[in-house]
Amino acid sequence: MGDDGTGLRQRKKDETRRRISGVAVDMFAERSFDRVRVAEIARVAEVSEATVYNYFPTKEDLVYAGMESYEARLLDAVRTRAPGTTVLGAFRDFVLQPRGALGTADPESMTQIATIARVIAESSALRTREQELFDRFVHELADLIAEERGAQPDDIEPWVVANALMGVNRAMTKAVHHDARAGRTGQQIARDVLDQGRRALEALEQGSTG
Repeated sequence: MGDDGTGLRQRKKDETRRRISGVAVDMFAERSFDRVRVAEIARVAEVSEATVYNYFPTKEDLVYAGMESYEARLLDAVRTRAPGTTVLGAFRDFVLQPRGALGTADPESMTQIATIARVIAESSALRTREQELFDRFVHELADLIAEERGAQPDDIEPWVVANALMGVNRAMTKAVHHDARAGRTGQQIARDVLDQGRRALEALEQGSTG
């Protein structure tokens, strides 16, 4: 059977989302995150301000929507892991897969990451949002671990494990941003950062955190 239109509509939505996000990042890079208004982004992207907010509920989401999507898929990978697979094992299998710009030799992808890294570094509002997102994902992972283990409310082990694992993930993200700003290619970054992540997770595994 042919396409009933659902696939086409989704592709158009994805294209609109990418266009809005790309316009926003370019404007943030030129004038800084704090000095660009959502109404201006909408005008340049040729959409209504309401459309921008429909795709990105907050201004910060224009920068962090990709991160939120990644973290949601990471938590889902842990939640739906195969029987017999540890939390650490599922976490490791997910984060050590080269995705996005790390899975391609496209230099434009790394340029975009470098731009985003610079925009974040120059905005206290974005750094605050990053910390909030990190805390939220640690909380969600800790709750997942606690529920699976039947932990008591005062049991700190799920929080320790979640903080350790998400700490590795966050450190890997920061390393990617640092190396992208230094002009390294996606393949170079993937090789080095994924190797560092692998060694860090092996150290945690040897410490029986999984």
